Amino acid sequence: MYPKQRQELLLQLLAQHGFASYRQLAEHLGVSEITVRRDMKALQAQGLVEKSFGGGQVAKVSSELPYMHKRIMQIGEKSAIARAALQYIEPGMTIGIGAGTTTWMLAQAIVGFPALTLLTNSVNVAGELCRNGYDDILLTGGLYRTPSDALVGPVAERMVRQFRTDVLFLGTNGMHIDYGLSTPNLQEASINRALMERAAKVVVLADHTKWGIEAMCSFAHMDEVDVLITDRLPGDAERQALQDMDVNVVETPVPVASDSLS
Repeated sequence: MYPKQRQELLLQLLAQHGFASYRQLAEHLGVSEITVRRDMKALQAQGLVEKSFGGGQVAKVSSELPYMHKRIMQIGEKSAIARAALQYIEPGMTIGIGAGTTTWMLAQAIVGFPALTLLTNSVNVAGELCRNGYDDILLTGGLYRTPSDALVGPVAERMVRQFRTDVLFLGTNGMHIDYGLSTPNLQEASINRALMERAAKVVVLADHTKWGIEAMCSFAHMDEVDVLITDRLPGDAERQALQDMDVNVVETPVPVASDSLS
């Protein structure tokens, strides 16, 4: 196995299981602890993992990971959230879908709904919808932003403002009761804002790892969200605050995986 492939697998293991020791990772990958330490050092230099005594975990930071790395993180949670989002789709709707890995999983699941018109600023989302047999797909154009697979900028925003959507499905990098929804990128904050302003209903798809993160650019207050679909809330305080804001919360708990590292 090449180092790049091994590091991808190591990152996926940490994303799925949280903290793991060098010994656990070495046994799972079939390599020496020295090799694991070398790979962890390389991933740490990229800002992807945090090392601690005897092991490591995925970095918990508000800056962005590369898109392909984000796609392998919290897969079970994102899949459950995407399935729950289908209840808000009806035949004949005009649907907006923002960029991101959870919305990409939603696009994979949108099958069998007739007469949909779909607006998105994500190349990968558009590709999944096309593979599912949809042809009324409006792709915004604009500057392609690789960390999030988002088309952004004035061209994308002008396109969005020409349409009105029945429902918008939107992801986020960060989510905080006071700070709201946020992203590390100003242009992405702007296109997300434009998408929200043209939607009759805003449905946010975000797993528990987004809670408490305050990325650089806030683009919406939590009371501007109609529905939040998440695998779990941090606690009763957040649940009560969202209730007070009239945000409809849909929780999609995911069973703890039984194949934990040992």
